[in-house]
Amino acid sequence: MPKLGVNIDHIATLREARKGQDPEPLHAALIAQAFGVDSIVAHLREDRRHIKEADLILLKKFVKCKLNMEMSLAPEIIAIACKVKPDQVTLVPEKRLELTTEGGLDVIGNSSKIKTALKKFNEIGIEVSLFIDPQKKQIDAAKKLGIKLIELHTGKYADAVNIKQQEKFLKEIKNAARYAKKSGITVFAGHGLNYNNARSIARIKEIEELNIGYSIICRAALLGLDCALRQMKELIK
Repeated sequence: MPKLGVNIDHIATLREARKGQDPEPLHAALIAQAFGVDSIVAHLREDRRHIKEADLILLKKFVKCKLNMEMSLAPEIIAIACKVKPDQVTLVPEKRLELTTEGGLDVIGNSSKIKTALKKFNEIGIEVSLFIDPQKKQIDAAKKLGIKLIELHTGKYADAVNIKQQEKFLKEIKNAARYAKKSGITVFAGHGLNYNNARSIARIKEIEELNIGYSIICRAALLGLDCALRQMKELIK
């Protein structure tokens, strides 16, 4: 059974709708932690549309399971990560106008920036993951940089409009996961996974953790976070 990382960004999205103090992302993280999730994920975007630096500071102080900070390669964000010192950072591409992350990080085109960030994080003991598309060339580029952990972008699979497309993209993810594992890289997966499509990804034995956020928070708004987490854990089990 793969581990479950829960992204709490959209608790902060709800808070920011009124620019108030509630709901508090830390409270959601503590509920998820008490339920037994394996990691808490939070994305500090350059435009601060949901998670803020103050949220990360609180999460670092009170979260006892793994804290995974998603982030771009912007120097300002790297500096904040070095200050907060999460257990793990996941480097992702970021565009200001996108609603959500639209694809994997281009490791080949950003190798110099990644190498510089990797050196800083290695020096202070922060584990580094790259959020990449399920492509051998990107996996090879990650391995060349000495990366030990990747998260495969499952967005195309999640957004497939028919069974044929879904099967095609699922096969790409399976092949990439096996290739990365044989290359000595630990494999996670995430993006767009929900209660209808996560089971097939969970069956891929090379994938060790699923990172899921939006669908869990949406269901939690109707049924409560405990119930949403329980249902997700059961289906990936």
